[in-house]
Amino acid sequence: MTDAKQPKAQQVYTLLVEVGRCAGDGLPDKATGAGLLCYATGVDEAEAVRETVALLKAAEMNPLDVTGYGSLAERLAEGEEIADEEQELMERALAENSVVVAQMTPFFD
Repeated sequence: MTDAKQPKAQQVYTLLVEVGRCAGDGLPDKATGAGLLCYATGVDEAEAVRETVALLKAAEMNPLDVTGYGSLAERLAEGEEIADEEQELMERALAENSVVVAQMTPFFD
């Protein structure tokens, strides 16, 4: 008999990341920051957040705040309707074990 834990399965989490300005970030000239809608994989939401923040920092972005909206299963259980396009992006993130930035909304003051 072994007590080896089964590895947890990767899930896809929906994250909204607020980024500030940083040299080389690729945001529009007069933007003060942006909101990024991301689908990220992880064994839990905390891992998905860590991986997303690390990826954005490597891409010369300045993540300031992350809001998690749960996994696909959690969102469906809450009765959310999730469009086919959104589910396809989530499936891509899971298949590639990656972070998919689905939408970028620049902020202007």
